[in-house]
Amino acid sequence: MSKTFLLIGALAGAVGVALGAFGAHALRSRVSPEMLAVFETGVRYQMYHALALVAVAALEPRLGGYLVATAGWAFTIGIVLFSGSLYALALSGTTLFGIVTPFGGLAFLVGWAALAVAAI
Repeated sequence: MSKTFLLIGALAGAVGVALGAFGAHALRSRVSPEMLAVFETGVRYQMYHALALVAVAALEPRLGGYLVATAGWAFTIGIVLFSGSLYALALSGTTLFGIVTPFGGLAFLVGWAALAVAAI
């Protein structure tokens, strides 16, 4: 499972870098400053949690158990829901995507809580 989280984290990091560059270069003149800030928030949280997934991959052999795996999957779901909904909101302007964002944030919180309990 640790290779799975390493792969997901590495891919999320690579996509995050690409999306960050896209936002900085291609979106700056196409979306409002507010929507660009929304997009950048999605990129920032994706990168934080890509690194968290790499940490989960490194910790899993040492800590093991379902809590570390839960953290990894929660971070993955959080990236998709939180960052994905912010990207969709910024690119489309459709505020309906904002409904999904808190569920992604909740997934991030579940991941960090699971990791904390695993450490205990």
